[in-house]
Amino acid sequence: QVQLVESGGGLVQTGGSLRLSCAASGRTDRRYALAWFRQAPGKAREFVAAPSWSGMSIYYADSVKGRFTISRDNAKNTIYLQMNSLKPEDTAVYLCAARLSSGSYNNPNDYNYWGQGTQVTVSS
Repeated sequence: QVQLVESGGGLVQTGGSLRLSCAASGRTDRRYALAWFRQAPGKAREFVAAPSWSGMSIYYADSVKGRFTISRDNAKNTIYLQMNSLKPEDTAVYLCAARLSSGSYNNPNDYNYWGQGTQVTVSS
């Protein structure tokens, strides 16, 4: 089991910034990859950002490229999502996910564990 806890969400105005954190605990001795997804009310879960299984590449959704940056602190088993130039359409619950195999980085069905999510609201 891998437990994931997100933090850092909140209310921000258009153009503002937030930094989300996702701390992993439990069987972190196993190889796994973390990712960020988001889900807005009435919409499907959407991929946001993730490193590749090898860790050599980082992938971003087109909608966040140039504005969001994912990073990782291996010593703390934590990943971060720095979100700049936020827009109202970024409003969603942001979820951290972990997958235990290479799979598809942007397919939520390939992820084994999920956090509870943290709400991000961007006001216009």
